[in-house]
Amino acid sequence: MRTQHSILIVIAVTALSATLWLAGPTPSIAASRSPQTQAVEPATDSLEQQIVAKEREGLDALKAGNLEQFANLTADDAILVDAHGSASKAQVMKNVAGFTLTGYSMKDVHFLPISTHTGLISYTISETGSSHGREFTAQAYVSSVWTQRGSQWVCLFSQETASG
Repeated sequence: MRTQHSILIVIAVTALSATLWLAGPTPSIAASRSPQTQAVEPATDSLEQQIVAKEREGLDALKAGNLEQFANLTADDAILVDAHGSASKAQVMKNVAGFTLTGYSMKDVHFLPISTHTGLISYTISETGSSHGREFTAQAYVSSVWTQRGSQWVCLFSQETASG
């Protein structure tokens, strides 16, 4: 049952990410809102800003080698997906022990609010670093779902797909 639930989450997030990706960047989103939705714009923008900031905080933690901070930003029940398949938080923490991010940039950031305390971001990352002693340069598409639990923001789901 848990596997079926996990698969449904992955499918839903992938579908949402594809929708965001196909919709293109949303820098002029405020101009296209009706007067009724403009009233909630600051909350949506604030949610987007908070989630993008948390995503950067996680990447900065990897860059600084601060695995404790990276772990604190990852929900205990998180599902993380890459070319090797899905992994639990414990598996990811074991894998990032041999990983160093030396630089990154995020572009084409898309945002979708899911609820008042949860949102999805999708973006392209260019990154450099070393993984288990091997230098790398990569570009990938990333989708992450963040939520606020109490006073803490955590990543519930993240998928990284290599581009090209």
